[in-house]
Amino acid sequence: MVAALGLAYALDQMGRNDAPQTPDRADSSRIIQTVGGRELAIPQTWFRTAQDTREGFVQQVDLKFALNFERTKSATLIDVTLLPLTRARASSALLDTVYVHQFQGALLQTVPGLVGKTLKQADGYAGEVVWYDALASRPFVAKCSTAPTPARPSRCVRTIHLSSGLAAIVSFNEAALTHWREFDSQMAPWLEQIGAL
Repeated sequence: MVAALGLAYALDQMGRNDAPQTPDRADSSRIIQTVGGRELAIPQTWFRTAQDTREGFVQQVDLKFALNFERTKSATLIDVTLLPLTRARASSALLDTVYVHQFQGALLQTVPGLVGKTLKQADGYAGEVVWYDALASRPFVAKCSTAPTPARPSRCVRTIHLSSGLAAIVSFNEAALTHWREFDSQMAPWLEQIGAL
């Protein structure tokens, strides 16, 4: 019985050690990965899973950032996937070439500064809304999907092209959409720190 109890404690401790860490910009550990010809020096706590931390050439880099938006008491965690520019189209380009042909219904205006359009219930777009800044030449654009269960938050995805020749696919809870004006300025220091800008 004592041996079984000891084993249970050991397994519990191992599970705690494998739990995802909060990304920390002060983390001095570095994993060197090269994606799309760009060498990145990434703190270990930024990786989404421990399996992603091997050094060398990779197809993509799956990270998490902790953004500190104004008027929020705690950091907002977002997922960021970095990959070669040629493997992802920017959301702003998709707005004019793909999404505009799928829009239906009236404009939604529940996010200050953005307008939303529901996508047709076809071609895999069921339950999705595209939010965008209608006044900008290079607009903020995010496509949000309703969560499959009420217990999970709805998620949004946005793809941007970086000047480094990489693309960043950003995924975040829909509640963070109200901070859309701060996204680029909040992400820039994280991307710059690892050499992605």
